[in-house]
Amino acid sequence: MSPDQTSPQAARAVIREAVEADVLDILRLIKELAEYEKSLHHVQSTEEHLRASLFPADGAPGASALVAEVTDEDGSKRLVGMAVWYVTFSTWTSRHGIWLEDLFVQPQVRGQGLGRQFLTELAKICTDRKYPRLEWWVLDWNEPAIGFYESLGAVGQDEWTVFRIDGDALQNLADRA
Repeated sequence: MSPDQTSPQAARAVIREAVEADVLDILRLIKELAEYEKSLHHVQSTEEHLRASLFPADGAPGASALVAEVTDEDGSKRLVGMAVWYVTFSTWTSRHGIWLEDLFVQPQVRGQGLGRQFLTELAKICTDRKYPRLEWWVLDWNEPAIGFYESLGAVGQDEWTVFRIDGDALQNLADRA
């Protein structure tokens, strides 16, 4: 995840819910985030996967997205940021919450409050739906982001260790069923 930094351009930006026409731009922003996090080689997301998750032909979406849209002086619009999220469940609260999977604001438009606006919108969704938690990960080397999140009142959950199983290990475990 990446925090706000600096640029006057974002003053004309609005945060809105993503629409299906935004899928290619969201995929572009995912790749920009991955490059920032030095993990572009791990991105497996495709337009089809993203479209199926955010805007499925049948059933409810598995994820949602907010986007930051800038209107340029010539009236053209472009996406400069995204917040991709999904609903979680906590057995400890017996209620849902929001997991912010990725927050990204392009470097040239940071510093104008878009990161704060994204988190404010997500907090509003939580409170409107009576969700007690908004959670996310941040890379431990990303000190600007950590400082930004702490300035909003977020608290690191250092007592937990993240585990993941994927690839061959995931297939091997599934084969045991």
